[in-house]
Amino acid sequence: MNEVLTYLERLREIALDQHGFVTTAQAFDEGIPRVELPKMAKRGRIERVSQGIYRVPQVPSTGHDNLALAVLWAGIDEACLSHDTALAAWGVSDINPNRIHLTIPHSHRVRRAGGDRYVIHRRDLEPDERTWWEGIPITRLPVTIEDCIESGVPTYLVRQALERGAGTSRLPDAARDRLVAMLDARDAEGQRS
Repeated sequence: MNEVLTYLERLREIALDQHGFVTTAQAFDEGIPRVELPKMAKRGRIERVSQGIYRVPQVPSTGHDNLALAVLWAGIDEACLSHDTALAAWGVSDINPNRIHLTIPHSHRVRRAGGDRYVIHRRDLEPDERTWWEGIPITRLPVTIEDCIESGVPTYLVRQALERGAGTSRLPDAARDRLVAMLDARDAEGQRS
């Protein structure tokens, strides 16, 4: 016998992999009419958290919900955590960003309200420069550290990341050596200015 899933059950299936969130576009791709989401929100079955993003309350919250929401908020499949936020997520630095940093491709624009909590960076990442952390897309550690060097993150925080990441599979020796040279060059340039 074929099992028929309700709209809420279908939304929950999507939300389980996304810290409880689902976008209007994802729901539509699953065959759920766009008009159903506001109706479900009005009845208290789901919660509207941002333009085009809903939370399914039956999925337990995690400590990383705000990061998952940020990536979905961008509305771009290639969006990922990056820069200061990624450095904090990787746990290799004592950095404590006050906003969530995201990277999106140059060709895309974010057209949603509520972006004051986010810093948008534009970079065309190769597929191997991204990975997953806690079910959320993120730049790989070498890319993260490179971005932080280029954006001016204080040297002591970058050196901390290089030291803590050294000898792990996330930061191979060749990448670490290249990043140390890049940081040294940045610091030397700063001393000449």
